[in-house]
Amino acid sequence: MTTSSIEAKIFFRASPKEVYELLMDSELHSVLTDSPAKISRRVDGFFKVFDGYCHGYNIELIEGKKIVQAWHFDEEDWPESHFTICHFEFEPVEGGCAMTFKQTEVPDFSEQALRKGWQKFYWEPMQAYFLE
Repeated sequence: MTTSSIEAKIFFRASPKEVYELLMDSELHSVLTDSPAKISRRVDGFFKVFDGYCHGYNIELIEGKKIVQAWHFDEEDWPESHFTICHFEFEPVEGGCAMTFKQTEVPDFSEQALRKGWQKFYWEPMQAYFLE
């Protein structure tokens, strides 16, 4: 299976800690995605979002600075044991937070759909959340 990476840099009108919390707090994440989320706040702890469509585990957590997680997507051709690695890094900038995102080991057949999914189901709703 050939793989690729997805990268993005997104600005939020919020502090790095607030953006971190939106992704790591089960209740806030559920509000963001309008779907049940269960997210451990421990390294090696598990998470499940979008009714289990996405699940995985935490690799590295530095509050307000960095999240590294292994993600599995419940897709038809997605190998059962395959995880991608998602890096979220938060940096304070004037007026808010710049988040650098990188997802590695993305199967080529899923790359375009995942790129669009991050935009539609995460980046846009997160930006809207912090405008309220």
